[in-house]
This record gives sequence, structure tokens and C-alpha cells, in this order.
Amino acid sequence: MKVVDLFCGCGGLSLGFEKAGMEIVAGFDNWLDALDVYRRNFSHPAIRADLSNVEESAQKIAPYEPDMIIGGPPCQDFSSAGKRNEDNGRGDLTVCYARIISVIKPRWFVMENVERIMKTQKLQDALGIFRHAGYGLTYMVLNAALCGVPQKRKRFVMVGKMGADDDFLKDTLLSNLSDHEMTVAEYFGDKLKIKYYYRHPRSYARRGIFSTDEPSATIRGVNRPMPHGYTLHPGDPVKSLEGVRPLTSRERSMIQTFPEDFDFEGTKTNVEQMIGNAVPVNLGFYIADAIFKYSDEKRLMSSNVKPKKCGQLDLFTPSGQYASDSSQASCMLHED
Repeated sequence: MKVVDLFCGCGGLSLGFEKAGMEIVAGFDNWLDALDVYRRNFSHPAIRADLSNVEESAQKIAPYEPDMIIGGPPCQDFSSAGKRNEDNGRGDLTVCYARIISVIKPRWFVMENVERIMKTQKLQDALGIFRHAGYGLTYMVLNAALCGVPQKRKRFVMVGKMGADDDFLKDTLLSNLSDHEMTVAEYFGDKLKIKYYYRHPRSYARRGIFSTDEPSATIRGVNRPMPHGYTLHPGDPVKSLEGVRPLTSRERSMIQTFPEDFDFEGTKTNVEQMIGNAVPVNLGFYIADAIFKYSDEKRLMSSNVKPKKCGQLDLFTPSGQYASDSSQASCMLHED
């Protein structure tokens, strides 16, 4: 199945779909620094495009003849970490994404965004465009921690299939969810040589210390050091700060389930933003795997063959060579 990734960023969604067996034929974005990283890690074209220009973008995408278009339009105007104003401009890119889909008309599309998009008019506008183009839609909020990602990251996921009924993929998407949230320790094993780590809170009314025996909080696009004189919060699971440190950039990327050897390059600010903006690789894998399972079940049902029961997903885990001391250097960052 040939797939084009729009708003591809550094490639989290592309990598997840590729690892599930999809053929990614091109990635499109307007952020040059992210495209540079994308090109370091994929052999297919990574193309700069202003995806707000629907007609021009469609002309660039059409030659790839995609069976599926995937993408996560920028979410800052919807995000709890952003301005929460869908009229700031970036929210329009959700509608532009829908219009591009309606012009290209691939058999499938996937859209990922923040949970809060469910409350916006932009989503309603996009739904109308998708339905008018003939797509059956399945959409829901998935907790990435139930999809092989050691992180509480609730994301809106929509899958469209031309000519399908609404909710066609609902049962398949829900059937493989884990029965518990994956913890950082569960994912890393004994490779992460710390028990507690610092994550800068949005306000000091919130805790800043987290245990590896719980899922990470949502990885954001900033990674600040622990301030000198940090005062313990009542919710912090420690009595002293001895041995507590922030996660490195590499560790944060691995919590986003990028493989350890994923090649990041750029300023620290840009790389942290790419990591925080990315779709977790294993979440992408989970969605693509559900699409494959649905397709196989439909094929087998039409042949009157009973499908086999699905086993555990073969998700990424960190490599055995992981070492936190060398991980920051391997990110190849340079300061702004």
C-alpha cells in the first residue's frame, strides 16, 4: 500500500507505518529543519510544501498515486500547551488537510491530532469535507500508553476509507489495546539508570518529579533543566533531589518510541521541538497494524475463511546498547 505522509515532521508517523509494512513513498512538510532530519532517516523523497495551498499541494502529491495519505496537521491552536484559539491560523491546516484528501481521493487516510480538537469547529468542517468526498469515518481518542508507548499521551485518531460505513475500524482499533498503561521502566528495562527524573511543569502548582514506574507525562517540545533551588511539590514521589535529573534529548525521543539510532541533527531547540511534535512511532505502528488486520479480516470474510486470532503487537523496544551517558552526544545537538 503506497502511503504519503503530510506534515511529516521528523518522521514518527512515517516510521511507525513503515515498520508495520506500509510503503511510504514521500513525506511533505514546510519545516526545513524537520525535513533535514527526515531525509537522514528515510530513503524516499522529503519535499518542502506549503500545505495551506491546497491546489499546489495536490499537484505535488498526485504523481505519487497514494493509496493512503497520513498526517498530523499542526495542533498548537488546539493544544492545551498552546493558545487554544482555533482561529489563530494553524487550525486552518486541518481543513486544508481535508481538502487535499478530497482532491486526491486516496482509498484510505489517517489523521492524528490532540484530544482537544474534538471540541472545535475546524474538526466539524473537516468531517463535512471527508463525508462529502465519500469516506466512511472511524475516529476516537487513543491513549498512547495503551498502544506500546511509555507515555500518557491522549491523541485524536481518525481513519477514513472510501465507501466504508462509519465506525468500520472501531472494533479493530480497540481490540489490541493493552490492559494497562506502559511504564517507562517496563519499556526501558534496566537500561535507564535512574529511578526518578525531572520534567519541567507548566506551573509550579504541579509536580516536576516523576518515577520510571509510571508512564511518562506527555513529551512536550521543550526540555528545561531543573532549576537551582527547586522546592519539592507535595505530589513529587521523592523526599530529596539526590540522583534526580531531567531526561536527555535521546531519552525523550525513545519515550516517543523512536529507535536509539534515529539520526537527529540540529539545534537543541529545534530537535526538542521535533521530538515533542512527533507522533510516537509505536502509536503509528498500532494504527497501521489495525488497518492491516481489518483488511485481512475483510478479505478472509469474503472468502468465507475464519481469521486467526491476533497475537501481541511486535512493537519497538530500546536496543541493548542504550547508555544514558552517551545518549546526549549521539543526538548530535548544537546550541542555538
